[in-house]
Amino acid sequence: MPQLANPTLNQSLIHAAANELAQRRATGNAGERLAPALRPHNVAQAFAIQQAVAHLYQKANNPIAGWKCLLPSADKIVVAPIYQQDVYRHPSNCPLYPSAAGSARVEPELAFEIAEDLPPNSQAYSQAQIDSALGHTHLALELINSRYQNPSEANYFDALADGLVNQGLWLGPCIDTDNLEAEKIDTHQFELSVKVENGEHRQILATHPNGLAKAGLYWLVNFLSAQGIGLKRGQYVITGSYAGVLELPLAQRCQFQYGSLGGFEVEFVDKSSSR
Repeated sequence: MPQLANPTLNQSLIHAAANELAQRRATGNAGERLAPALRPHNVAQAFAIQQAVAHLYQKANNPIAGWKCLLPSADKIVVAPIYQQDVYRHPSNCPLYPSAAGSARVEPELAFEIAEDLPPNSQAYSQAQIDSALGHTHLALELINSRYQNPSEANYFDALADGLVNQGLWLGPCIDTDNLEAEKIDTHQFELSVKVENGEHRQILATHPNGLAKAGLYWLVNFLSAQGIGLKRGQYVITGSYAGVLELPLAQRCQFQYGSLGGFEVEFVDKSSSR
């Protein structure tokens, strides 16, 4: 994908929008849509605000530790950074900001580890080059939260500027590739089981929206490269939910089973209570 056009939004407005969204993300406090002068009106403006938030977090010692993505459509891209302080590596408890209804909102995903740097390149990376730079594949949960009080009123550009409702990433165990054929890591479908301590049990035929789980990753590497952004060793990439957004209770043990790929247990806790 070619480099995005100049956002044609005053830099002071971009930084004002980024400051507001960065503060909301840090505190977990949602607000109204940004003031009209600060709202983005195209992809370039929205991405510029999103990356200005990332710059503020970088200066605050909270760099980008991962990305979320999905294959783009004709008029939309799905790309957003995930920050170091919001990545949880397989703890028994997962802190997050709950929804207005008091629940944890999560998406079941696979997370691909970047094991070797993929710096910006004048030539597109091939799938083989990207594959060779990958490390482990983890079972994962994307943690969901909007910085807008009424997300349905925010349009796509508002959401893109705000990081597409991402509030973090919970990394589960690695997929045991010794016991699975390699192609099963990228399977488009498996039986997802979610059992909650309170007796709730969900059985879902989980399907990846792009079919191949790494499809969005291949796109992301070259999209970011065209913007002068590389992926770094130790970062993680998630590429789309297998079951949409799940609403789950806080303070209850939840057992996830991703078919034959593996499983884990986690309890969601209110992040705001520890502020």
